[in-house]
Amino acid sequence: MSAADITPFNRVILAHYDSYSAALLFARWADGSLLWPEALPESAMAMPAPQAAGPAHDGEAVRQVLIERCGLNGGEVVHVGEFAHWAQTDAGPVRIHLLRFTTPDAPKALIEALGARFHHLAQLRGAAMSELLLLREAFNLIVGGSGGRA
Repeated sequence: MSAADITPFNRVILAHYDSYSAALLFARWADGSLLWPEALPESAMAMPAPQAAGPAHDGEAVRQVLIERCGLNGGEVVHVGEFAHWAQTDAGPVRIHLLRFTTPDAPKALIEALGARFHHLAQLRGAAMSELLLLREAFNLIVGGSGGRA
């Protein structure tokens, strides 16, 4: 499945967790969005997961598209499958994925070359409330659950 086929139906939160310092960083893109490849439309509403999510919402396929389009090292990015959030848009359901870098240090130069910067959650005030709520869920999962472990 090509990137053109799946990117309209998916968004990605990029994070890095340093288990030594317990620092959790999230990517914020130049347009202010916390989601790749773009923010959700303003009309998007949270929704439960659909009964049957098709291949256009597959987490591994989305991870592969992100790796290819952004030139990432696939061995350094994992899909956090426990993060399962969806939004209803005019174009249909959109799945929000959480991908976490497993490198010892956050790949700041790489993210900056892509047009984003890593920030702590507290530094992201002013972002869209819907996106901040998603990051809070990601924070709770990674810091408090199993999503931070490789």
